[in-house]
Amino acid sequence: MVLQKPLDREALPSLSLKLIAVDGGNPQRSGTVNIHISVLDVNDNAPVFNQSVYKAAVTENAAHNHFVVTVNASDADFGSNSLVTYHFADMDSGLRDVFAIDETSGVISVRGSIDFEKNKKHELRIDAKDQGGLTDSCKVIVDVIDVNDNAPAMSVMSFTSPVSEDSPPGTTVAIINVKDADSAENGKVTCRIEQNSPFKIRSNLRNYHTLLTDAPLDRESVSEYNITVVATDAGLPTLWTQKTLNLKISDVNDNAPVFSRGLYSAIITENNPPGNSIITLTAKDPDHSQNARVSYILEDASIGGSLVSEYVTINAQSGVVSAVRSFDYERMKRLDFAVRAQDGGSPPLCGNVSVGILIRDQNDNAPQVLYPVPPHAETVPRSADAGYLVTKVVAVDVDSGQNAWLSYKVQHKFATDRGALFEVGLHNGEMRTVRRVTDKDAVKQRLTVVVEDNGRPSRSATVAVNVALADGFPEVPRSEFADDLSEDDDDRLTFYLVSALAAVSFLFVACSLLIVSLKVYRWRRSRVLYRSDLPVIPYYPPRYCDTLGTAGTLPHVYSYEACAAAKGHVTNTQAVSQSLVSVDGADADVPRGGEQTSGNCSRMSTLVSQMFLCFMTFTASRGCMTCFALCC
Repeated sequence: MVLQKPLDREALPSLSLKLIAVDGGNPQRSGTVNIHISVLDVNDNAPVFNQSVYKAAVTENAAHNHFVVTVNASDADFGSNSLVTYHFADMDSGLRDVFAIDETSGVISVRGSIDFEKNKKHELRIDAKDQGGLTDSCKVIVDVIDVNDNAPAMSVMSFTSPVSEDSPPGTTVAIINVKDADSAENGKVTCRIEQNSPFKIRSNLRNYHTLLTDAPLDRESVSEYNITVVATDAGLPTLWTQKTLNLKISDVNDNAPVFSRGLYSAIITENNPPGNSIITLTAKDPDHSQNARVSYILEDASIGGSLVSEYVTINAQSGVVSAVRSFDYERMKRLDFAVRAQDGGSPPLCGNVSVGILIRDQNDNAPQVLYPVPPHAETVPRSADAGYLVTKVVAVDVDSGQNAWLSYKVQHKFATDRGALFEVGLHNGEMRTVRRVTDKDAVKQRLTVVVEDNGRPSRSATVAVNVALADGFPEVPRSEFADDLSEDDDDRLTFYLVSALAAVSFLFVACSLLIVSLKVYRWRRSRVLYRSDLPVIPYYPPRYCDTLGTAGTLPHVYSYEACAAAKGHVTNTQAVSQSLVSVDGADADVPRGGEQTSGNCSRMSTLVSQMFLCFMTFTASRGCMTCFALCC
């Protein structure tokens, strides 16, 4: 038996033949035999995949050994020739690290990490090889399914800091680029600002977001902002990222300095040393740096014809107000001025405040006794009852308040004796008899009255009051009290009288020429007196009465005699003028009480006439010193 054509085991693995042998007889006889032929396999068939292309899908970040797909190839051969193994064909090492294939089963699994953001699809070439080295190949396409495993990434493209506080709404602060490597919904990103702030986010282009101002800014309220921008994707689960921008607000000079008080007041005691600090002014400016640098300036003003800078000064940096001069309460009781606080901005802004300085009185002036004027003498009749008004001591104190409260007391050797004849009212200065006059009382008495103010420490002045006791109102010789004067005092008084004569002669002529001018410029004279540094003694009207018991001139119901005795015992008796400034003791023609003229010039003429009259009396008798002194 020979083969007529090649055998194919895969097509016919075995043959069953029946062999018939026929002889040549007749009838012909035959014999049969069954022949069974097994075709032995030869590796003549390569493996064949049941699919040329396999497709599979796997999620990214799939676990190790995660099943992907199974490839299958068959080999028509038999036995060992039909054993097929599977291999990756010409695959780079990157894929070999990602996938693995079981050589026997053809199962492809995950070996490493799969990242959708790196490769969205993988193509694998798989070879199927039999034992004889025959192969077949197929393609495996693995689609990677995206998982939301990437948070949005933000990068600041531009950022402006600081931003001026006067920037209008809509000013661009920053441009932010936001990307998400995921796809589809996982890659859709929205941006927002985490906290409430005067800013907003606006998306202009894909992946680009603009940070804008949304309201006016005020550096004095908030000087800087920490703006947190949050980017969130739409995946499940949602992933987000944030970035904080520190934005500073630059200052604009939009606030004027403000004083801590609406009105400042201070008290300073008079006679202060120049340069003494009085008060400190404080103004705050909520701006920053140069815009908040405050300078203090005195506002130009006039006080009593003088600039305020002649009284006080202020330190431009510290705001300390200091005295330029020593204050005098008797001339100025209050000082009011304004101070301007100016910042260093451009243009500068200002704030004003009023300052009031009260000048506190100091007991720096002693009382001044206006009446009586020594050596004037008072006469008391021996028939006077207790409480008889002898005289009234009139004194003034140019201080104020308790510093001007005056008290009177008598100081002499009988002041504390029970037999003292006179006493002085503590507050009104009225000298009265304590008891009835007796024969044992001296005819002439000299009392020293002390006038003391209520200041701390107190100041005082003394005045000698001469009192003569007589039956009725007799003439009291001047010589009786002149005996108390020493010879040195008499000589000194003579010198004074001679000097006064020359002065009075000059004054008489000068006054005659200046009477008209003084009347015209009377108002200027009053201003000069106001500006003078001498104590101001108030002028009381001639008929001023102490009807309410206050200290002042003598009551109108009382009058006193001024006696001037010469060697010829010539006596001039007249009513005492009610003026507190002078005591009339000369000519009876001198105007009394309401008959006085109101002009200063008329009073001056009267004074000159009195001095002439007294001087003539002195030439007749040197015992008239008392009268001349009274007139002077």
